[in-house]
Amino acid sequence: MTSPLEHLAGPGKPLAPEPPDANEIAGLLRSGQARLADARNASLSLDSRFDLAYNAAHAFCLAALRRQGYRPRHRYIVFQALPQTLGLGPEVWRVLAKAHELRNLAEYEGHVDVEERLVTDVIAVCETVAQTIGQIEPDLRKPR
Repeated sequence: MTSPLEHLAGPGKPLAPEPPDANEIAGLLRSGQARLADARNASLSLDSRFDLAYNAAHAFCLAALRRQGYRPRHRYIVFQALPQTLGLGPEVWRVLAKAHELRNLAEYEGHVDVEERLVTDVIAVCETVAQTIGQIEPDLRKPR
């Protein structure tokens, strides 16, 4: 039976099949942990904390996708794939979708209007993603 991720993979689709790389995944997890720790630092500006929390969440979600044997062609797909990669529902990916929209406004249009509530929510869902990815043991030898 074809998995939902397999349906998203191929030419012109948002995922590309690529064997998992343990070193890459470990690096993404380290990056996510470091950024999440820094995002919790209340002495930093709200904009910085948002950026750190968003990028920590992206690193964790990318690690989960890479562990499944796929590379995203678009940044956003790592959040959309959370139900398949980590079994996480809309209460997580909706917050990350909102954060992604705000991140794009900041990156591409120079518009930043970060509210403390969003930063708190992104940190909380990032912690959920980090805990979930830590509970699943990767088996990089297992074929897809």
